[in-house]
Amino acid sequence: ADGGVVCIDEFDKMRPEDRVAIHEAMEQQTISIAKAGITTVLNTRTSVLAAANPTFGRYDDMKSAVDNIDFQTTILSRFDMIFIIRDTREEERDKRIARHVMGLHAAGANSPMVEGEIDLETLRRYVCYARHKCKPRLSAAGAKRLQDEYIRIRQRLAQAGGPNGDAAPAIPITVRQLEAIIRISESLAKITLSPIATERHVEEA
Repeated sequence: ADGGVVCIDEFDKMRPEDRVAIHEAMEQQTISIAKAGITTVLNTRTSVLAAANPTFGRYDDMKSAVDNIDFQTTILSRFDMIFIIRDTREEERDKRIARHVMGLHAAGANSPMVEGEIDLETLRRYVCYARHKCKPRLSAAGAKRLQDEYIRIRQRLAQAGGPNGDAAPAIPITVRQLEAIIRISESLAKITLSPIATERHVEEA
């Protein structure tokens, strides 16, 4: 998946030894292989999209996100973004999902593809152009805004945790999270083909 996207389902079912092995791939963007007397290092410069189930099978709103997610902080901190998706019971929403699923099974492969505001081929060309031609960098004002926000968050967490850091967050706010916000800011600028990631992109990130 070098240069592309790797999708991992049932991430919570991963064996402990595999979780250790994925650390290198996500941190160093390489993976070491030793097999049949041959040792080599392969590039894994890829985005990781992973899906996992909560610890109790269903997200418990009475517990914190830390208790609902059964992962080590060393793995969680390597993801730039984490989304919690709840299965809420809403009649209208359930109807839309049911209609969509029934439509897939009723129409089958013969159903016409629904086009959005931008046709798929144009969108594919746009994404390809943005990936290869647009390399935005953080502006001075955006860097200053991000630096101030990073320091403010660190100070707030230090005050909330007390002198001994008793109430420290499950995912510590470190330079790794700072780099993640920089990547997201530059990605937002790339979407608009902007050569510079401004304060607006930092705010959105």
